[in-house]
Amino acid sequence: MKILILSRHPSLYSTQRLIEAGKKLGHEMQVIDHLKCNIEIEKKNPKVYYEGAYLENVDAIIPRIGASVTFYGTAVVRQFEMMHVFSVVESQALVRSRDKLRSLQLLSRAGVGMPKTIFTNFSKNVKHVVDSVGGAPVILKLLEGTQGLGVILAESQNAAGSVMEAFNGLSARIIVQEFIKEAGGADIRAFIVDGEVVGAMKRQGKEGEFRSNLHRGGSANIIELSEEEEKTALISAKAMGLGVAGVDMLQSKHGPLVLEVNSSPGLEGIEKATGTDIAEKIIRYVERNV
Repeated sequence: MKILILSRHPSLYSTQRLIEAGKKLGHEMQVIDHLKCNIEIEKKNPKVYYEGAYLENVDAIIPRIGASVTFYGTAVVRQFEMMHVFSVVESQALVRSRDKLRSLQLLSRAGVGMPKTIFTNFSKNVKHVVDSVGGAPVILKLLEGTQGLGVILAESQNAAGSVMEAFNGLSARIIVQEFIKEAGGADIRAFIVDGEVVGAMKRQGKEGEFRSNLHRGGSANIIELSEEEEKTALISAKAMGLGVAGVDMLQSKHGPLVLEVNSSPGLEGIEKATGTDIAEKIIRYVERNV
């Protein structure tokens, strides 16, 4: 098969591992910078033009679309779908997962546990907002933030008000979430491929850091999910329509609470923590669908 990886950075661990796994299984692998693709639209003849040639005879694509280029990246994925090319991440699922507010609404409808969350249109009633999620401390998140960026812990109602006022002044949309103290600065990442949990790790934030992201100096170790955690992760990925997903959860006294469902989860942390060849499982998923 001819498989394209849509990635702006060919040297990244995840991209390299997918290339390695695909070639090992006998497939032709090519990395395409989606921002350099031209989308040609005409009646019943969609095309993608890239670096002097049309991309033809493509069997599948593996999107690795960064959050900052979601709009154009999704358009490229959609174009390949119009060309009847299988995509590991469907364009609409990608859009759903990148919209934090919509994601939480879909998860709520699916009956998934999550921290209490408030979205407000620049409200000045800080007390009501903070009280609605259980009181201070609270977590404030930019709707467009990734990898822990734009996530702030407000220790008091006054601090929450100051942060909200600052973001409002920048016309930045935020959500306010309940702070789950018992999580202890740790979360769980469950990696799902084709309706199956293929690996799970517990990420612990460094000392003094409430965010557990590995990009922020956190550490990761393999973990065996409880039955409820596994079920929650699978329901969450299905609610987003994602065949490949990283589901981030907190362990709380009320059971697993979903923070986010990632449509382009990195492979490095999960492969090193679990020792599982996740890249091969993704290529096998492609094989079953093409």
